[in-house]
Amino acid sequence: MATELLELEIGPVAHGGICVARHEGQVVFVRHALPGERVRARVTDRRKGFLRADAVEILLPSPDRVIPPCPFAGPGACGGCDWQHASWPAQRRLKSQVLREQLTRLGGVSDISDLLVVPDLSELVEALPGGPLSWRTRVQYAVDAEGRAGFHRHRSSGIVPVDRCRIAHPAIQALPVLDRTWPPGATIEAVVSSSGDTAAVTRASRTGRVTSPAAPVREHAAGHEWTLDPGAFWQVHPHAVEAFTTTVLDMLRPVERERAWDLYGGAGVFAAALAPHCGPVTVVESDHRAVASGRRALRDLRNVTFVRGDVAQVLSNPSWRTVDVVVLDPPRSGAGRAVVSSIASRGPRAVAYVACDPAAFARDVRTFGEHGYGLTALRAFDSFPMTQHFETIGLLTPR
Repeated sequence: MATELLELEIGPVAHGGICVARHEGQVVFVRHALPGERVRARVTDRRKGFLRADAVEILLPSPDRVIPPCPFAGPGACGGCDWQHASWPAQRRLKSQVLREQLTRLGGVSDISDLLVVPDLSELVEALPGGPLSWRTRVQYAVDAEGRAGFHRHRSSGIVPVDRCRIAHPAIQALPVLDRTWPPGATIEAVVSSSGDTAAVTRASRTGRVTSPAAPVREHAAGHEWTLDPGAFWQVHPHAVEAFTTTVLDMLRPVERERAWDLYGGAGVFAAALAPHCGPVTVVESDHRAVASGRRALRDLRNVTFVRGDVAQVLSNPSWRTVDVVVLDPPRSGAGRAVVSSIASRGPRAVAYVACDPAAFARDVRTFGEHGYGLTALRAFDSFPMTQHFETIGLLTPR
């Protein structure tokens, strides 16, 4: 199967950094191709109902095709970047098409054009400042059997050693990670913070135990400073936090004395942005380190309270009766039916949903619709250039 080659006419983009083609009536999901191209593709996986393949020869290229800026991008190489073979404007256009398709097919949204906060954008997914390279402030390297650091191949445990990562922030590229050997099987988490702090943390191969700890790093947002473990969650694009908090505030427009929830709130970045504009803000987060960091950072905001716990379980408590505005920032899998139902049953006047996966977002939008809430505003940001990922922020209000 690994040597089976197919000549394919490439169809539309699909969620997952792939395009769709057909061969003898069977669906083929193709990486490293672009819509409208004709390619030779090597079959990499055969499943019931579909194939996966890599485009290994471009017979008729798209006008959007470019030479990848990284020599490790492409079939069989590093799996981290999905769209290095597409121009940056084309990447945003492909992501916009994915978002539209997911909201239409899974979310039941009929006309997205009426929802756009910035209607004159050329593409739905907006660029953030800084360009498509040298942006990533958190990078996780894997170590191969010879002690060389690199990245996993797509859908594989195999590791590709690299000389540097082109999408990594320059301060990460400067860290002494790729010019030395490491314990085989280890992972190295490299970080540069918004304050300029850098760190590299090594974890053992099987246990995940930290074998080479690093000092905490400082992050700044919404007028506050967080001191975090280098492995703690923080947005990886240096301009993402400002763009997301500004958008959420613009959508929710909180007013004095309104009650707010920040669900899956992490260390409380959205809470910090909300607190000066409204009444009590409650952050719900399950990770104890994030809660501890948030409590330290926001101790001067007396209207912010942290509750450590699973969001679904916390909201199942009937004592959580009322709320006016909600920030919902779930993991990639989405909020899910139980959480959406719990929020809607409290009748908030507005929910700002911050989504890192368009399919999960669309499914939750449909569930909100079943409870009388409609999607009334939408923005999306290319906070992960060169990859399939992007961030979407939607406003849901009662119909």
